[in-house]
Amino acid sequence: MKKIVLLCLVALMGTGVCAAQKKQGAKKSTTTVVFRTDIDCDHCVKKIMNNVPSLGKGVKDVEADLKTKEVTVVFDASKNDIEHIVKGFESIKVKAEAVRIDGEQVAER
Repeated sequence: MKKIVLLCLVALMGTGVCAAQKKQGAKKSTTTVVFRTDIDCDHCVKKIMNNVPSLGKGVKDVEADLKTKEVTVVFDASKNDIEHIVKGFESIKVKAEAVRIDGEQVAER
């Protein structure tokens, strides 16, 4: 009887682990995009840091580098897209162009 109970517990625990792994796999839809921008001062960086995270659902992280004039945005690809984020930059008067997506160089136009 103890063996049956033990086997049932092991089976239930295994099912829970599989379900947790599937949920983690579903969260893997994030995209990291590096944008080349026209920022040239600390005020521009502050404006980006205050506004880009609210550009829509799914924006997870934003980093702005004044030296390289690049802004890195991590977002949930199932809730947002690059075009929407570029329009968000335009709304705060910042020109932005995607140069790398998930580490891959974007072909120049």
